[in-house]
Amino acid sequence: MSIRRRLTLLLLAGAAALSLIGWLLVRDVVERAAQETQDGILGAATRAVADEMRGGVEGVEIDIPFMAFSILGAAGEDRIFYRVTVGGETVTGYGDLPLPDDAATLAPRFLSTPFRGEAVRVAVIDRTLLAGGRSVPVRVALAQGNRSRDALAARLSNRAAVVGFGFFLMAAALAVLTARSVTRPVRHLADSVARRGPDDLRPVDRPVPTELAPLVAALNGFMARLDAGADRTETFIAEAAHHIRTPLSALRARAEIALRGADEATRAHLRDILRLTDGTARTAGQLLDHAAVVHRSDQRGGSAEIDLARLADDVVRAARPLAELRDIRLTLDVPGPVILHGDRVPLEAALRNLIDNAVKYSPDESEVHVTLRPGATLTVEDRGRGLSDPPEALMRRFARGANAGDVLGTGLGLSIVETAAAALGGTLTLTPRDGGGTCATLSLPS
Repeated sequence: MSIRRRLTLLLLAGAAALSLIGWLLVRDVVERAAQETQDGILGAATRAVADEMRGGVEGVEIDIPFMAFSILGAAGEDRIFYRVTVGGETVTGYGDLPLPDDAATLAPRFLSTPFRGEAVRVAVIDRTLLAGGRSVPVRVALAQGNRSRDALAARLSNRAAVVGFGFFLMAAALAVLTARSVTRPVRHLADSVARRGPDDLRPVDRPVPTELAPLVAALNGFMARLDAGADRTETFIAEAAHHIRTPLSALRARAEIALRGADEATRAHLRDILRLTDGTARTAGQLLDHAAVVHRSDQRGGSAEIDLARLADDVVRAARPLAELRDIRLTLDVPGPVILHGDRVPLEAALRNLIDNAVKYSPDESEVHVTLRPGATLTVEDRGRGLSDPPEALMRRFARGANAGDVLGTGLGLSIVETAAAALGGTLTLTPRDGGGTCATLSLPS
């Protein structure tokens, strides 16, 4: 999961939790306020009834004022119940209305209880009146349904929920903006590195927040080590090519000189030495070519303007002496300059290996024809042994055809061509040639 998404989710979770907590707190306050409001009205009505009771010689006079019920009616259209007891006996009202069991007090006491199919709130006031020459305890209870109170609390809670949801939406927008703002330096750093070319290993010098400084330092150190490793690899390949090819060339020259003045038995040994030297030189050359092409492909070596027609002419000229030793006619047909942009090293290695393969597997006194067509498509056609295996199998490293066992080779030629073509954004295609032989087509972006 990305840092921005994780940060956004954390901020959204925090905003949702705060919104929920705020709504719960507001709902609790609203319910308490509604309950206190109901208790105040119910207590006032109960006190009004209790204040209208009088004690006399004959007993207790009870006059329930209409004003008490008006007060309760103003609070909501709920059912109202009442009960008046004198000396512990109910004298008017609902005899089964629940009353508290605690001691009598002058202040109203409240009780929440179910009564006759609904929840009610009961207010009770106790008085002591002088009646008939003695003190008589009087208890007045008024009860009101909770529907109006619950409806009021629900309305206020819903409004609080709307406010909380609005707060959550604002917090969500701020969370998204905050996450984008926090991750923007990382995104800018990634964009600046992504815009670089594969061979651009310069240190990153753009200003970054303090928290990203260790990352930039580690990235610069890694690129410095990578640049040094690439330079060492390229230097090693060049030095290896020089130190391997030069002694082999000297050995071949000395063997040729010794061959001129040697007897017949020594000549056979010297010819074997020359053949092995040529094979070793070819193997070393292809291994080094393959290493160079792979290295340049990984590094995406420097891109430059290349005239493919001129490069093909140079490679064909270099290959003609070897072809003429076997009376193979090597021809080149080019329409004119064909310009493309890329790395010359892998492209030259690809052309050299294509033409070398065609000459190596062609019979003596045959012809190898190289054609360059507009659009940077080069074909090499020979009258050799053809394709004994699927093309994709022949392009694998160290893979050789079933009909090439008697010819010296490493199985790297076509692999070098295919790797170079992929690095240049092109393709290599092998097809049988009409009349026998092979047609190799190298298609490159012009």
